[in-house]
Amino acid sequence: MSGSKLVLSTGANAPLGTEETVRVKITWEHAPAELDVSCFMVNQDGKVASDDYFIFYNQPADPHGHIRLERPNNKTAEFTVALRDLQRTGVDKCVFAATLDGPGTFADVIGCTLTVQGMQVHIAYSITEATKETSLVFAEIYRHTSGFKLRAVGRGFNGGLKPLAEAHGVTVEEEEPSAAPTNTVNTKAKTEASLPGSGKINLLKQSVQFSLKKKQIDHEKARVAVVIDASGSMWKLYSQGTVQKAFERVLAVAACMDDDGEMDVWFFADKPKRTPSVTERNYENYVERTHPEPGYGKIGCGNNEPEVMEDIILKYTKEEPSDTLPTYIIFFSDGGVDKTKKISKLLIQCSKTPIFWQFIGLGKADYGVLQKLDNLRGRVVDNADFFALDDIDSVTDAELYDRLLNEFPGWLKQVRAKGILRS
Repeated sequence: MSGSKLVLSTGANAPLGTEETVRVKITWEHAPAELDVSCFMVNQDGKVASDDYFIFYNQPADPHGHIRLERPNNKTAEFTVALRDLQRTGVDKCVFAATLDGPGTFADVIGCTLTVQGMQVHIAYSITEATKETSLVFAEIYRHTSGFKLRAVGRGFNGGLKPLAEAHGVTVEEEEPSAAPTNTVNTKAKTEASLPGSGKINLLKQSVQFSLKKKQIDHEKARVAVVIDASGSMWKLYSQGTVQKAFERVLAVAACMDDDGEMDVWFFADKPKRTPSVTERNYENYVERTHPEPGYGKIGCGNNEPEVMEDIILKYTKEEPSDTLPTYIIFFSDGGVDKTKKISKLLIQCSKTPIFWQFIGLGKADYGVLQKLDNLRGRVVDNADFFALDDIDSVTDAELYDRLLNEFPGWLKQVRAKGILRS
């Protein structure tokens, strides 16, 4: 092997060049329970072709021997990955993970590091940001137009092996006193009945990635924000949990596209309310925790889109400006839009900035100027899109993400052509 060691941080990636074979080693100094290390060989849909492509202690190789697992000691797991052979298969990504088979969480695991070594590459990634997870995805080797690359992930699940495995298409059932069913993977892990934690977001991300690939922007990065109407007329959608579910579906977009995996959040009524940014780790019950009662409190109960739009423009053009990273705003409103002149003026003014506005109507209310964006004159580029949904819960994930990403790719080309956004 030649070359110096490259150290990755969470979310970063590195090319594996022309390596024919690499060794992926996971080591740790201390763990509160045994670490069951595994690899999921998934196709483009994010799922394994069958349980034969789930590599773990009881199945240490896939049917073709492209990936082999060895355990030289109780604090080390090593995978041999034949990249050249994988290139000719339908495997799109190899996901390396581990589950604690016993008490504790990954916050209690000390000195955990993943290294990848080949003839030319030497890459290291230390897992230091884990908290309450009991299963953790360390990293993934994925296809790229330039060849295979390694991405440092460092994210996990709170429910043990079951949500981790099911998110990647492996069926896991609780171990019974009698023999386990022959069509499922028999594990030692204690499992839960539902899919908690970031498992839900991981499933949504697969639909997002499919839409991104269809739009040919699956390698684009952007700052992603959501703006949620909190006027009095929204109370039913909040109380029914519709807003939280819509919030989670949008978070999956941010998890795939955002440069740091975070989604910025605003609520608005008469006044805007910036709330803490959110990730896959802290999204559960976010709406109830952050803004539980629309129509009440300090932001009022009316509709004032211009004021929240001004605050968004302030953040992304003055406080945190960037001409190399686009900003994608997803703006939910249930109507009552009557400030036509102010909204139009703001959209015209910020059309010279790398900010794209995707407005979504919830219901059949009056959306005013938002329904006439295509006729809005005076903009440097067309920087906004709108569509209305009678019932967002009835729209499939695939349809929602296709509509969300309908005009964004074309806008990216325009702002780059005009020098508003630098590649």
